[in-house]
Amino acid sequence: MVPVCGSASGSAPGGSGEGPVPSMTSELVGEYRLLMADVYELAGRSRRISERDAAEAGTTVARWHVLSVVSQEALSVPEIARRLGQVRQGVQRVVDELVADGQLAGVANARRPRSPKFRATAAGLGTLERLWGESEPRRADLLARSGLGVADLQRARETVRRLSEVLAAADVR
Repeated sequence: MVPVCGSASGSAPGGSGEGPVPSMTSELVGEYRLLMADVYELAGRSRRISERDAAEAGTTVARWHVLSVVSQEALSVPEIARRLGQVRQGVQRVVDELVADGQLAGVANARRPRSPKFRATAAGLGTLERLWGESEPRRADLLARSGLGVADLQRARETVRRLSEVLAAADVR
């Protein structure tokens, strides 16, 4: 295990070796940091594969991701940006392109009339289905090689969602 507090022997920084052993809290925070590093690495690798798949299908990964997040429910540009961890201005540009191409449609936002929500149109859902269909064999092969099953991925997703919800609550501005 990587030491997260003090030296490898458990002493406090600058101590004589007789300092406190890292607390459970320090270990928990350390494991969180390692998990986040792994999540960033996984997201980067997955994005590079998705970029290749999207290019082969004649689109961009940015368009694919926006279509994906609005495939189940209409969302505003700020909501899409938060979900994707992107800046609002970049997401707005992609949304504008998808609207112009007939892949997204704006719908009224009762809570914020000046910030419409966007949903995938039939054409957008068709594009998404095509992208998913064309990328599925590669993803299925990678997942088979990982040795992970459905239950493993469900547990991992639940862990990530729980952390995301807590961080979202702390990130209220």
